[in-house]
Amino acid sequence: MLVAIDQIANMQSLMAKPNYRASLETSPAEAQQSFKTWLNEAVEGVNNTRIDSENMTQAMARGEQVDLHEVMISAQKASITLETTIEVRNKVIEAYQEIMRMQV
Repeated sequence: MLVAIDQIANMQSLMAKPNYRASLETSPAEAQQSFKTWLNEAVEGVNNTRIDSENMTQAMARGEQVDLHEVMISAQKASITLETTIEVRNKVIEAYQEIMRMQV
């Protein structure tokens, strides 16, 4: 989730630049590759959050010196990022279906 928020902030800063309009003149293939890269990074960030939470939980289960509140915080972060990702996916699918229903 934090990765996605950072990426949105980066996109907003790009849009504020004066030459942003010129950078919009990209080919569809370049736009597709850029979106694909951004989406892969976002999903990778969600997965890394889940892996960190799992590692902390396993460390606590093994009896290592890990603060319980840190384990709970990482578990909540993983849960929230996954829920957010699912909701964004649902909205994208809903928008796609709405576009497909449009009469041209």
